[in-house]
Amino acid sequence: MGRTEYYDDPHAPTPNSVVVAASVAVFDDRERILLQCRADSGLWALPGGGMEMTESLPDAAVREVKEETGYDVEVTGLVGTYTDPRHVIAYDDGEVRRQFNVCFRARLLGGDLAVSDESTAVRWVGADDLDELPMHHTQRLRLRHAFVNGTGPYLG
Repeated sequence: MGRTEYYDDPHAPTPNSVVVAASVAVFDDRERILLQCRADSGLWALPGGGMEMTESLPDAAVREVKEETGYDVEVTGLVGTYTDPRHVIAYDDGEVRRQFNVCFRARLLGGDLAVSDESTAVRWVGADDLDELPMHHTQRLRLRHAFVNGTGPYLG
């Protein structure tokens, strides 16, 4: 299923759902961050996805990282909240979501790198290499916040 992201676009479709979602900033011991290239949009993004009714949001974050990257992680903190109503995500099936994302920090516990059916690639990326990757600017905002430690979570 395809996905198109809009930001502050007067031609964006009207949202018809809000899905509580988690994204996760996982760093390795070389200060590189874990990213995936999404199969539905071709854009690079933090691993993450929607919360299920039977789990907490941190549990959803851990599950999504495992499903999308093969890695086991432990949530250690909060990067921020991202609920800007100008960010709209449209799917080919007619769902149009208003963004509602909580981005967590996590540390790597183990596992083996794996590419899921939701992504075409998964890799560790250094801060200096982020500009070369195609991604939505709302992902770049989360990445900027993730690379800054000790400033408190972003609330937006």
